[in-house]
Amino acid sequence: MKNTQTGGARTRAVIYLRISQDRAGAHLGVDRQREDCEVLAERNGWDVVKTYIDNDISAYSGKKRPDYRRMLDDLDQGAATIVVAWHTDRLHRSPTELEEYIDLSERRGVNTHTCQAGPIDLSTPSGRMTARILGAVARHESEHKGERVARARRQKALAGEWMGGIRPFGWGLPTGEMRTIADRKTGEDVQVPALDMMKAVPEEAVALRFWTDEILSGGSIRSLVKWCADKGVLTTRGNAVTHTDMRDMLLRPRNAGIAVYRGEEVGTGKWEPIVDEAKFRAVAAILRDPSRTVNRGTQPKWLGSLLYRCGRHACTGYVTVTQSGGRQYPSYRCPTGHGGGRRAETVDQYVEDVIVERLSRPDSHDLLEPAPDGVDVAGLQAESEQVRRRMADLAGLFGAGRLELAPFTQGMDTARAQLDGVTRQLARAATQDPLVGLVGAPDVRKTWKVLPLDRQRHVLRALVEVTLKTPRPGRMPDGGYFDYDAVVFEWKRGR
Repeated sequence: MKNTQTGGARTRAVIYLRISQDRAGAHLGVDRQREDCEVLAERNGWDVVKTYIDNDISAYSGKKRPDYRRMLDDLDQGAATIVVAWHTDRLHRSPTELEEYIDLSERRGVNTHTCQAGPIDLSTPSGRMTARILGAVARHESEHKGERVARARRQKALAGEWMGGIRPFGWGLPTGEMRTIADRKTGEDVQVPALDMMKAVPEEAVALRFWTDEILSGGSIRSLVKWCADKGVLTTRGNAVTHTDMRDMLLRPRNAGIAVYRGEEVGTGKWEPIVDEAKFRAVAAILRDPSRTVNRGTQPKWLGSLLYRCGRHACTGYVTVTQSGGRQYPSYRCPTGHGGGRRAETVDQYVEDVIVERLSRPDSHDLLEPAPDGVDVAGLQAESEQVRRRMADLAGLFGAGRLELAPFTQGMDTARAQLDGVTRQLARAATQDPLVGLVGAPDVRKTWKVLPLDRQRHVLRALVEVTLKTPRPGRMPDGGYFDYDAVVFEWKRGR
């Protein structure tokens, strides 16, 4: 607003506007402030040479306010001698910012006028004291509001309420009601179906339970991603499921009825879980195991690749499959170059025949590992919750300044170690023996054939170690004259 009235020199003023939260994106709060500030400037006969606006940026949060910084630079260059704001808390909620503003005001002779708190004369000790008191009150209000918001959000987390954002896979049935949200592109209010985040989506819940059991039985993230592609299962955004999507969906504590706030588990939620907590902990332990190596570009395509040992010339390495050496078929060869290769298809078929025959015997049940003894799943779950509460209490004491850094760090390290131990015990109780499903099956070979390759490899890894020795003279490596004695089985369970 530029006053064109003629006569004597007019006082130059700038207006600063800010609103912390503009959920609808409509700038309504800023527009109301602008109207009041322009009325104040008009009443005092000031020429408004520029208006600075920071919309949806909190002064208390510490985020940079671009227009506020531009205003200070312009004031330092003598652009105006009056700053008009709706209230002092629109300008500052940080003592550091206030002191910088006071210094600039004294140096450049800038006066501050507000619609709600009146003029603030920063050139006098009493005016500066008033500004500092108002700033302290505003900061107290922000901190108090922050505590209320944090408590409310924590309660929502425990209740399983949706905090906004993308709907988590498995959760959110329409309630029959509508809710109002702001369209991210237009900023206008739109009506969308309300979701009950405490209720599971049946078909997605079935998928989550299936994925969990597959991981516990030795399945891989890669195989589950392929399963989703084959079944047409998409993310809640409507996209194809990626490796990262699958991992995130499996590691979501909500699935096991665990409430999360700010990335930390805060207790048991008030909703029915989709997945048993012991299984969830087991999956988490498997997927987060540092020794678990994932190389998506070199996933084995053969049963024994990097599992069969090379027995040539006392070599103890593992063989891989290659078609090098001019061969027309994939062959198992030792990467160290020991000897020739053996036809991969023939070797794998023989190993499969041996495993199927062993699992088809009447005593095959003896191969199953016994269930863990003395694992109190309910007790472990209660213990894990108790440890998490202790971690939350330590964080609260440290944040309130009632606990020094050293004991806080020591306490948290101890609690994390205890929680890791509990998680490992729960994982031990829930992880499924890879032989389950094969042992006792009416047709072991048919059951084996439908297993994904990674599951077959998991069975091989758990049951037996295969070593490929040098074939006897006169035997051909292409399988025409297959030397069965050169494939040595060392059983890890039974014989």
